[in-house]
Amino acid sequence: MKHLSTTTRRVIAVAAAVVAGLAISSAAYAATSSGTARAAASPVPRCTASALGVWVAVEQGNGAAGTIYYPLEFTNLSGHACSLYGFPGVSAIGRDGRQLGSPADWNRAIRPHEVILAAGATAHTILAYHDVAVTTEPGCDPVYSASLLRVYPPGEYSATYAAFDLESCSHAGPIYMTVWEPIIPGVGTING
Repeated sequence: MKHLSTTTRRVIAVAAAVVAGLAISSAAYAATSSGTARAAASPVPRCTASALGVWVAVEQGNGAAGTIYYPLEFTNLSGHACSLYGFPGVSAIGRDGRQLGSPADWNRAIRPHEVILAAGATAHTILAYHDVAVTTEPGCDPVYSASLLRVYPPGEYSATYAAFDLESCSHAGPIYMTVWEPIIPGVGTING
């Protein structure tokens, strides 16, 4: 084995120290970065269907020109805070448990914002029921009575149900319900 000069050994030692230092600082940066990203991505769990009580505030219905607007309320029944972001999925369900007509459409003109629901707190959206479409659209015949709304919280694949009697299209096609806005904080009233 060849003997290395003192200068060469020093260069190799410095280079090794630099490489080791870069490796340590890269690992520290990666740990800090992923720790920050992890904290930002999981502050409050999403509200699940089983954690929510959902109902239509029928007494707060208000409308004109063939559309009635109802607050669709979401109350956090779990023992911890949870979050909602976006629009719920809503369908009318008949007395036999089958979906009646098409699911509600979404009015995407309003951008959603995350809503943090403390335990026991309520948020809402506005459900527009287009009764004129049910009575005039040829694709609705025959018209059936729905007894429930099947409601999927935003981002969830499990549903909960809200009691709501309404006349519904029997076939998919005509849109007779619209979720008018993304879920927002607070109890919905006749004024929003």
